[in-house]
Amino acid sequence: MDLLSSTPFSPIRHGLPSDYPGLENDVTCDVVIIGAGVTGALAALHVVEAGFSVVVLDRRDVAQGSTAGSTGFLQYEIDVPLHRLARRLGETDAVASYHACRDAVRHIGALVRRLGLKADFAPRASLLLASRPRDEGALRREFAARERAGFSVEWWDRRAVARGSSLPHTAAILSRCGQAAEIDAYRFTHGLLAAARARGALVCDRTTVAHTRRTARGVVLTTDRGARVRARHLVIAAGYEADAFLPEKVTALHSTFALVSEPLAAFPGWPADRALIWETAEPYVFMRTTVDGRILLGGLDEPFRDPVARDRLLGAKTGALLRRFRRWFPQIDLEVAYAWAGTFATTPDGLPFIGVHAARPHTFFALGYGGNGITYSLTAALILRDRLLGKVNREARLFGFSRGAVSGRAGK
Repeated sequence: MDLLSSTPFSPIRHGLPSDYPGLENDVTCDVVIIGAGVTGALAALHVVEAGFSVVVLDRRDVAQGSTAGSTGFLQYEIDVPLHRLARRLGETDAVASYHACRDAVRHIGALVRRLGLKADFAPRASLLLASRPRDEGALRREFAARERAGFSVEWWDRRAVARGSSLPHTAAILSRCGQAAEIDAYRFTHGLLAAARARGALVCDRTTVAHTRRTARGVVLTTDRGARVRARHLVIAAGYEADAFLPEKVTALHSTFALVSEPLAAFPGWPADRALIWETAEPYVFMRTTVDGRILLGGLDEPFRDPVARDRLLGAKTGALLRRFRRWFPQIDLEVAYAWAGTFATTPDGLPFIGVHAARPHTFFALGYGGNGITYSLTAALILRDRLLGKVNREARLFGFSRGAVSGRAGK
């Protein structure tokens, strides 16, 4: 599938940090991972650090699928609000799902520091805006649910919003700094794979898996180059293309749109020391600053039809995003540097699918869908590592296939 239009910003900015060979020879390993985006990279690092031999395969260049177009939001906030998720799952599991995302943001920060990665990581606050005055009631319920769950949040009424920003909104929830962050997912992925390779992982791109055969002891993959990979465990980290490996469709596809500005000297009117910003509307708009002084914004998602139809909308969507931004930040003169469109998948409860599917033995799925794809990918890596080590992971039951599947809301 063509997941992105032609000008996602991060690959243009950073180029190709490393070269990866195609797989030419047969190899045997403990774990083979299909997908060399951020999900596969996190899985590879955690598995190889746990002492298992790892091979990572991708039919594209490394990090050139959805990871290349990621807008790099790291939040504990799931696309489905906590008070609504509690009605669906029960309060205990809903809160645990939110806590898993909060913990993942912190774990990613610790990982960046431990490995010394250059990933443009910065802790931030986040601000959820009431898009319309009639959204305030639901936002109040969400604020109460988050307070009960132990999150560090503030209620901003109209006066607080006006005092702290140029935003025209009547209410918002501020999640204090450290519960969210920003990151360059493309740069992060290359750093993770470099660390995994230094620990013995084999990473091969431009290598397509042509055939998969399951045996009593694992799997045998045959590539388009004729090489075979024999492994005890197969990990599917193919993101929004993973439905091809599943016996049923578990997601709905959407098109999303993003742009990044030229660098700016200041951000007048921006709230809470450059907080991440999003809103209650569906589809919503989201925005953040970057460590090199740009503004990145996106959203206005549409149901996906095909790449041509998606890319045809890019000009109109870019204009709509700019109009929204200028209403919110009239003092900032934003000049567009690059704009792009992408395809992503959602689930009805905003949660990922992580774990083993009963119809696919020896196969672990690490599928971080929706607006929390990077945080879910970290959680998937931890669940996978613990499963291989025979340890119990308390988040595993929250994100398995047993809860059901269909379509959902758009994400970041």
